[in-house]
Amino acid sequence: MSADDTGDGSEDDDLRYFVRIGQTDLDGTKSVERSLTDMKGIGKRTARVIADAASVDRMATFGRLEDEEIDRVVETVENLADVMPEWMANRRSDFYTGETSHVTGSDVEEKRRHDINRMQMINSYKGIRHQRGQKVRGQRTKSTGRTEGTIGVNVEAIKEAAEEEAEDE
Repeated sequence: MSADDTGDGSEDDDLRYFVRIGQTDLDGTKSVERSLTDMKGIGKRTARVIADAASVDRMATFGRLEDEEIDRVVETVENLADVMPEWMANRRSDFYTGETSHVTGSDVEEKRRHDINRMQMINSYKGIRHQRGQKVRGQRTKSTGRTEGTIGVNVEAIKEAAEEEAEDE
């Protein structure tokens, strides 16, 4: 019986607990597909496309993959727009370049901030709604999304009435 077959937990020695893609640390104890969904800009369907394009078993534990397989996954994520169909990209017809790309990691939040800032600068309807802190996508505002206390109820008057009632007793 070899040292690896003892069953004392030594098989975990080859497990990488963190796999770094870009500026994101992914959990190596999860499956490839599940771990990739922890990265911003990658959902379940995109993770499946990445695993298939990198020719990696999507149900395999991410930290147990060989270095060359992890490198293929990292390269696939970095060149995602070339691998997946155009209709699946999250940034189609970019405003400035007109190109279609798929943004992942911290770039997702950066592009979102730039888009909101551009809408505010040109005073579009959505930009004005963002500036005011109101709902942007046509949701109801009469009954939901209220941030300031209860409307139509004078809390101070209720407290004063309760105090007077307590004093009378």
